[in-house]
Amino acid sequence: MPWIIVAAVLLATAGLLVLGVLACRLWLDVRALAREVDSASRALAAGARDLAGS
Repeated sequence: MPWIIVAAVLLATAGLLVLGVLACRLWLDVRALAREVDSASRALAAGARDLAGS
């Protein structure tokens, strides 16, 4: 019977580790997306300034 408890604890720990890795990957992807959105918004603002100036 104790091996069932050990197996449950190991599975729970493995599940938490997988969730942690996925959270880190998601955080990195969100940072990359935020950088792309920032550069796109800067490009749009520069284009709008050029249109307003001409």
